[in-house]
Amino acid sequence: MDLVKFVEEQAVIINEVPAFKAGDTISVHYKIREGNKERIQIYQGVVLQLNSEGVNSTFTVRKISNGIGVERIFPVNSPNIEKIVVNSYGKVRRAKLFYLRGLTGKAARIKSKRI
Repeated sequence: MDLVKFVEEQAVIINEVPAFKAGDTISVHYKIREGNKERIQIYQGVVLQLNSEGVNSTFTVRKISNGIGVERIFPVNSPNIEKIVVNSYGKVRRAKLFYLRGLTGKAARIKSKRI
């Protein structure tokens, strides 16, 4: 086994995250520090992509805020993530949904998967 990967796996605390994929709508409860105060901010949007595997994995969430598309990349094993809640499962045929960047309104909707 690679020595760098071994040290990373020993040092990083692995978060328990629910199973989600591209197209799902999730809420990320993220800790924000302002001075000496700490609060939790909820970032809700559609998952555009999951990137890599293991300790360094990340996911990108896109939401529309005041008519402007905002994307944020979260590391899966970040200590600032309080919890992740899956709101709905999307029915998509791609792993990376970058085409949503050019769509607005009803065209940007994703069909929900029946469970």
